[in-house]
Amino acid sequence: QVQVVESGGGLVQAGGSLRLSCAASGRTFSWYTMGWFRQAPGKEREFVAATSWSGGTTDYSDSVKGRFTISRDNAKRTVYLQMNSLKPEDTAVYYCAIRLAGIATTPSGYQYWGQGTQVTVSS
Repeated sequence: QVQVVESGGGLVQAGGSLRLSCAASGRTFSWYTMGWFRQAPGKEREFVAATSWSGGTTDYSDSVKGRFTISRDNAKRTVYLQMNSLKPEDTAVYYCAIRLAGIATTPSGYQYWGQGTQVTVSS
């Protein structure tokens, strides 16, 4: 079994910053992609960012490019999402996920998920 646990969500004013963390534990894999998705009320879960095993390849949605940065520490089995210049439309539950293959942007491509952490951006 693999456990995925997110942390770092909260309430922030527009223009502010938050850093989300996601720690994986349990069964180990030789390599895997880690990604972030988000889901706002009444909307489908959408891709935010992902990083390859080495961290050398990253991908971002157009809506967060230039504002969010994904990084990972494989020794700690942790991935981070630094979110700057936050906007009210960034408000959502943010989910971390693991994919046992290269980067993908669809939720169905990820095998393990966390429970999510709420991010609320006030105007």
